[in-house]
Amino acid sequence: MANLKPLIMRANRLLGASLVEKGLVSIDDLDEANDRLLELMSTDASCVQVNLLSILVGEKQAINENDLLEFLVEDHGLGLVDVRDMDLPDSIKNSLDVRACWATLTVPFDKVEDTTYLATAYYLSPAARTHWEEKLSGHVVWYATSVDSLTDFLEKYETAVSAAVAGVN
Repeated sequence: MANLKPLIMRANRLLGASLVEKGLVSIDDLDEANDRLLELMSTDASCVQVNLLSILVGEKQAINENDLLEFLVEDHGLGLVDVRDMDLPDSIKNSLDVRACWATLTVPFDKVEDTTYLATAYYLSPAARTHWEEKLSGHVVWYATSVDSLTDFLEKYETAVSAAVAGVN
């Protein structure tokens, strides 16, 4: 986790700044959510699953996630995708960095030739986008998705990987 902490912090900090800059969240709500994020990160040893957007949407109800998704579609031209029940191609499964997915609330869900398709709840975080664009070769196509869709997918994926490993042992 230590190697992901800078990415987690930058992705969340830059997401918060973008949300305020776009007028989607007030600075006061962001400050409260940041305080809560730091609190959760200090008490959760793994903390990779802790994120600012969940706090702003769920705990603080400072932003309606549907409004955020609509903003991403209208202002950034993203498509919407629900990754909950997607079956990843083997080329992605074999190299998926689940911890980076949690840290950036982003998951690659398809690859066709040299184009990788990513679903993200953190599109407004330049740190999250840069991480994936630098990590992946070829072209990247971004889709917006909800926090629930991503977390459900990642939890199911981790459970399936654990079950497969347990079955092998």
